[in-house]
Amino acid sequence: MQGETTWQERFSGDSELGYYCNVRLVGQHRGEGAYSQSGPAYDGVCAYYGTNNVTPLQQHHGVTVIDASDPRNPRATAYLDDTAAARTPHETVKVHQGRNLLAVGQSDGPNFAVYDTSDCSHPVLLDSIDLPGSEGHMGNFAPDGKTYYLGQSNRGIGGFMYIVDVSDPSNLRQLPTWQFLGHGRPHGLWLNPKWFLPGVPHGTRLYAGQPGQFGNTGSSAGPDGLVIEDVSDYQFRRPNPEIRIISTLFWEDQGQVEEMRPVKINGDPYIISSDEAGGAGGEGGWPAACERGASAFGYPQFIDVADETNPRIVANLKLEVNEPANCSLLLRQTPPDFPGDVPGTNLPNESGTTNYSNERCVPDRPKKARMFACTYQHAGLRVFDVRDPLNAREIAYYKPAAPRTDFLPSSGSWAEGVDRTVDKIAGYARWRKIGRRQMELWTVSDGNGFQVLRFTRHFRENNRSLLREVRAGR
Repeated sequence: MQGETTWQERFSGDSELGYYCNVRLVGQHRGEGAYSQSGPAYDGVCAYYGTNNVTPLQQHHGVTVIDASDPRNPRATAYLDDTAAARTPHETVKVHQGRNLLAVGQSDGPNFAVYDTSDCSHPVLLDSIDLPGSEGHMGNFAPDGKTYYLGQSNRGIGGFMYIVDVSDPSNLRQLPTWQFLGHGRPHGLWLNPKWFLPGVPHGTRLYAGQPGQFGNTGSSAGPDGLVIEDVSDYQFRRPNPEIRIISTLFWEDQGQVEEMRPVKINGDPYIISSDEAGGAGGEGGWPAACERGASAFGYPQFIDVADETNPRIVANLKLEVNEPANCSLLLRQTPPDFPGDVPGTNLPNESGTTNYSNERCVPDRPKKARMFACTYQHAGLRVFDVRDPLNAREIAYYKPAAPRTDFLPSSGSWAEGVDRTVDKIAGYARWRKIGRRQMELWTVSDGNGFQVLRFTRHFRENNRSLLREVRAGR
């Protein structure tokens, strides 16, 4: 079914060839593998992504810097390992292209660092500070690039958010830390750009993906969904700043929400959510999700926020593997993770072999979105026409080649002796125009590193009206 890699495909060697429709791989830097959900972030002709950094077998540690000025021959030009933050950044790798800044937050300690990407292939450290008590998990810049909001690894009730003044990136300054005593603790987070909500100053709304699981299991106890927060006090540097909750929207049929990305489609403001675990991550695991009629795996949702006090879900982007009606069928035919495991008894961890949940969706143009490129972990990179968000349709996909037992110590999925029958894509894709007619997609996967994709001639000939709109920016 759509998104699935079957048992036969996995273990016959078929999945080692990869799968694609309407896009083709034109360039790649595999290296030692990648931690695909650690970024990637992009500036100019460069890409930046983290490595797993848990084994001395790695030759290169820290954030990998890729120069893709020749898209057919991308190459690593640097490895940022001069700060603790760059060595273990988890999902904090973010770029502000307008200011040529790359930020990273340490996932296992207090360090936070900012690099100058004016020469994008050789970033230069501007400043590094410690934020006492911080263990960064995910984060993001404010739209003006002068504030960085850093969510934490311990995201349970009472979680903290660390906030850094980046106005002078050579002299970073910690702003007052905020503790969420109720709702609001962010996993993934984005802020409102100038064009998003009329009359609302940019950078004053934080869209937090508050992570939760069915049954309040693990460190993500509490409801799963969207929290809209007023962060005006921080944006305007007011004394004794506070964060105020404007509204919430929670759901129980998915789990471990991440992204809350603001986009406009046909002039209407939406938040695009993602859930990285689906119903199978909650109490009772995958079988219990099927029994209660939930999807085993997470999927994106279109949330209408024209009235920010009353956000509402209006549509979603489910593959067939995300449909609740297919939950039990997938459970029966899913291979075990390791020898002796019973198929489907538990949702595999992040480096497992079966999680078709969505991690990120990236619009071709945030202000006037026509297409989304969405990463569905082991279902690959999926491309959608979203001009009619109530009837979005898939128009291309790319599932990279399975790495199997290849030696890839920097990969987020690699473990010695473990057979990876599919590859994992969990980070941000990038849209890039090439000349008048061609478009590229840049992506990173655990087992295949950095990859450049191009749409096929067949796709371009059969989607002329869509591509004309994209090129014209209408």
